[in-house]
Amino acid sequence: MVGSPESHTGWTFITNHARVLAAIADNPNVRIRDIAAHCRLTERAVSRIIVDLEQDGYLSHTREGRTNTYRIEPGKVLRHPAEAGLPLASLLSLLVQDESERTGQQPVLH
Repeated sequence: MVGSPESHTGWTFITNHARVLAAIADNPNVRIRDIAAHCRLTERAVSRIIVDLEQDGYLSHTREGRTNTYRIEPGKVLRHPAEAGLPLASLLSLLVQDESERTGQQPVLH
């Protein structure tokens, strides 16, 4: 098991939920361990975030052997009234843009 990631002090622009979604959009077969390392969170925190996202319909998964394949619902609108009507796909296109440009891959949004 990997140790706890280095902590961060101060505020950030992006929430942990958005970071987890961006990691999944970049690779729908990503392991929780890899999401945790990328987002600098614990595996337990990532698991709780995934449960939150699934309960509210932003994310679902299917189990294939020992691998989860995640499916993001890009048409689902963001929760806060200030972003009323803005689809999840709009947010994710901003968050995964740099990664897709570096790798030459488009994010996988179903």
